[in-house]
Amino acid sequence: MKEASIEECTRSILSIRDVLDILSGKWKLPILMLLMFEKRRFKDLQNHIPGITPKMLVKELRDLEINQLVNRTVYDASPVYIEYAITPYGRTLKKIILEMEDWGKKHRKRIMAKTS
Repeated sequence: MKEASIEECTRSILSIRDVLDILSGKWKLPILMLLMFEKRRFKDLQNHIPGITPKMLVKELRDLEINQLVNRTVYDASPVYIEYAITPYGRTLKKIILEMEDWGKKHRKRIMAKTS
């Protein structure tokens, strides 16, 4: 295997940093995971993510929308309601999220085995 040049390494670090900036925090991945299954209303998202405040949920949804990972649709019904859905671009994260889930399960099992 050829060793990467310092320039290639730097570019890789920048790319990884971009991903971390977009998905940072403890709320964005759970939001995306819920939306992978179906569209959801705000209150539904809040009910399925224990501990998230309405203010934080609004902030995280806005960030995800700005990064084109989530769509926000306002329905002009009576009463008006808003629905959130993952975009096709957001779905490209599915493989990464599932890999993170798999690694997390293995890590938890490893750590729990050492502390037992």
